[in-house]
Amino acid sequence: MQRSIMKRTKTAALVAAAGAIALLLSACSGTGSASSSGGAKTAPLLSIGSFVEPPSWDPAVAQEGNYIPFYQAVYDTLIRLSPDGKLEPMLATKWSYNADNTELTLTLRDDVTFTDGSKFDGEAAVKNIEHFRAANGPQATLANYISKVSAPDAKTLVISLSAPDPSLLRSLTNALGFMASPKVAGTPGIAKAPVGSGPYVLDPASTIVGSQYAFTRTKNYWGAKLPYDQIQLKVLTDETARMNALRSGQVDAAPFVNKTSYDELKGAGLTALSQESDWTGFQFYDRGGVLNPAFADVRVRQALVTAIDKKGIFKSVLLERGKLTNQIFNPNDLAYDPSLEDGRWDYDPAKAKQLLAQAGYGTGLEIELPLIGAFPPAVYTTIIQNLQDVGVTVKQHQFAPGEAIPGLTGAKFSFAYMQLNLFDDWAMMNQTVVPTAPWNPFKISDPTADGYVTDYQNATSDDERQTAGRALNKHIVDNVWFGVFYLEDQVYGVDKKTTVTLQKGQAVPSIFNYSPAN
Repeated sequence: MQRSIMKRTKTAALVAAAGAIALLLSACSGTGSASSSGGAKTAPLLSIGSFVEPPSWDPAVAQEGNYIPFYQAVYDTLIRLSPDGKLEPMLATKWSYNADNTELTLTLRDDVTFTDGSKFDGEAAVKNIEHFRAANGPQATLANYISKVSAPDAKTLVISLSAPDPSLLRSLTNALGFMASPKVAGTPGIAKAPVGSGPYVLDPASTIVGSQYAFTRTKNYWGAKLPYDQIQLKVLTDETARMNALRSGQVDAAPFVNKTSYDELKGAGLTALSQESDWTGFQFYDRGGVLNPAFADVRVRQALVTAIDKKGIFKSVLLERGKLTNQIFNPNDLAYDPSLEDGRWDYDPAKAKQLLAQAGYGTGLEIELPLIGAFPPAVYTTIIQNLQDVGVTVKQHQFAPGEAIPGLTGAKFSFAYMQLNLFDDWAMMNQTVVPTAPWNPFKISDPTADGYVTDYQNATSDDERQTAGRALNKHIVDNVWFGVFYLEDQVYGVDKKTTVTLQKGQAVPSIFNYSPAN
């Protein structure tokens, strides 16, 4: 019987549990030396450290962020995202919208075959997108506005929308765009073993669930040959284990959460890369006061943010790798408003006490703070001490591995110190703001915010989108839906044998971004 390659969800991209994993000591963990084939430089093996692993191989329930390389190895997407964030053809060669942006027509390749022999065509694409909609996976909101999917012929896919979706094309470069064989899409088997048309196939014999995932080249792959004969993704949830694996040559590249890793990588003669990729701070989920009535009062939310020495944490823990901010929106997108960086929630314990007293909590307030293992303990130590200093009693809840994302998105906590990717404006609204957003777990609807979202969605120019986006942003900041501390630089380490380009707007590089160093 074929061995199952499935494991239950352990954690999401930013909440990998701390705890050492023994480093793999097998001879195959070495990367080997590069060779030249047909003029293109190739190497036997690329080994990447990861602190997550896929809970399922079903692309309809794929996570993004740190999970992306696992799925990119075996599944092609309809559209590809270049390292600088530009859209490029992949399974779709071209695309266009109708006049009101409610119908997207894509022209598909006719020379692609899945690894089980099935042919990729319009009907296969329809089946995958319909399965994505029905599966209601963690990225289900990417398909919120899809009303119908059809294939007029083998080379054409038509996606009809109930309303314009400004992020649809980008969604087709990620979870919504992954294409599996139509023979297995929507069946239980796809969760256990991937069947795609991607550049690699999973090697079950060399895969150890919880430790490493091995991939070998797809025979007769339709696309450009990637420079590595094999890829390994090694699961190393502990930061120190990833650093040791990189320093010892057991992996060629790995992501790091702790900002001290940047200097450590440099000191070890390794390449240290970084880019702004996440915003971090308080997420106030329970703004209706369902679990704790205090959170319904904007003055309480203001007090909790004002009580925190954000600059102190930024300097001592993040080592100033990033930027202080009040906003969830990407500084490179339209909704970001420089005028909102006005210091309104700067550290001020006296003001925090005054706000709590005005809200009726002058004699004390008790709250529950969930603790996530991926974040530095020093951050929580400062947060808890700062809150206690203004009269807030903090009950701590330590998440076990795999509990954080279900707990936070399952309306079990009023707030959390959390980190989210710097999505584009529209994706950020659909991830955090609208009533159906996964990071709006209490499904709070705000008529003012909903109106700005609709204005942004139906805008016909960047000027209109900027006006609506900034109005929404100001409403969110004024009402403290979030208590953003800072934008964080994510650190990525690479050995001297490997060249990699970071992926704009993504936690880790795509597998297409690696090559042997010259």
